[in-house]
Amino acid sequence: MKRTSRDIRTANRYEVLRHCFGRPAVSRRELAAATGLSPATVATLVGELAGLGILTEVGFQDSAGGRPRGLVAVAAGHGALIGVDVAETYVHAELFDLALNVVARADRELRPGTHRPDQVVAVIADAVAAVREQGAGGGRVLGVGVCMPGLVDRRDGVSVYAPNWDWHDVPLRRLLAEHVDLPLYLDNPLRACTVAELWFGAARGCDDAVVVNLGTGVGAGLALGGALHRGVTNGAGEWGHTTLVLDGRPCHCGDRGCVEAYVGAPGIMRNLRELYPGSPLLHPDDQTATIAALADAAAEGSPQALDVLRETARHLGPAVADLVNLLDPEVVVLSSWVAGRLGGPLLTEVRRAVARHALAGPGAATRIVLSPIPTDPVSLGAATFALEGALAAPVRA
Repeated sequence: MKRTSRDIRTANRYEVLRHCFGRPAVSRRELAAATGLSPATVATLVGELAGLGILTEVGFQDSAGGRPRGLVAVAAGHGALIGVDVAETYVHAELFDLALNVVARADRELRPGTHRPDQVVAVIADAVAAVREQGAGGGRVLGVGVCMPGLVDRRDGVSVYAPNWDWHDVPLRRLLAEHVDLPLYLDNPLRACTVAELWFGAARGCDDAVVVNLGTGVGAGLALGGALHRGVTNGAGEWGHTTLVLDGRPCHCGDRGCVEAYVGAPGIMRNLRELYPGSPLLHPDDQTATIAALADAAAEGSPQALDVLRETARHLGPAVADLVNLLDPEVVVLSSWVAGRLGGPLLTEVRRAVARHALAGPGAATRIVLSPIPTDPVSLGAATFALEGALAAPVRA
């Protein structure tokens, strides 16, 4: 898609602002050095962000000679943002201040058989209302970012394809707008997790990174050349639906042998069932309880649980090694709720498996780590999409 001058200005505002997060104050000269933009351009963009109320002047920095340098910081209390993580089994919403500190949280369950668009929309709207009520003193809400599993058309706000729910071309933003009176920005959790890691997590300062989402579904968010890679249709990263085993297990997408069928939560449950039929660790109708039981048992050294993690890593390792060989990233981050819950024991097995399958050069250069972000990275990334939308608005006096 051809970028307009407004698109470029919005991207530059976004880039300047990104380098302000996590710092108490920063000078315009430091921002110019960090972004590669000219000092004059940075001065103009800082003025625009101050006009939007997102940056504020906070004092001066002494210089070796000449005038002191003015310092700016994010005006955290000027407004708020909402990020919503919609997964196959839950909806998690968070309200953030403008410095992207969490102000309020709300969790809602998505029960089996309650995945019709109207049902999911009602749950999302309820979670958004809950965090707005909790954070009523946090300033005006600039927008809501909503991340949906599957393929998403972010421009038109359409859930193009969600295989685990058999959704096709659902006009989700229009349906949500009937219940939520705020600007809405729809996207995919792979993109959200990647942005969260670039801004606040293990990929900060990296040009090339892969964020592997391990949940009910599986995917790989990509950062290439220091920027989020979306692909032509916003569909980049559907690595979970690449073929791992020819004529293997059936997948929700309709194909067989996909990565997701072996390392997503349902796939891990199947690994457990095949290795240890009747295991007390298996909760047949509850992914969350099964993963939690495996994690607790592995932490205690259970041979059953460790066998299941090794079997999972036996499939996940070669699939991650493919990403390492193809993209040669600085870091691969294991993210989302399954990776977070299984934690160190899974990470150890994955590192061993990747070392066996990756080429020596890229394999040695790539770090494989767990996400260090303490909050939900999808909600955090979703909030940055709402912030991006606010930055695209005309500057107010």
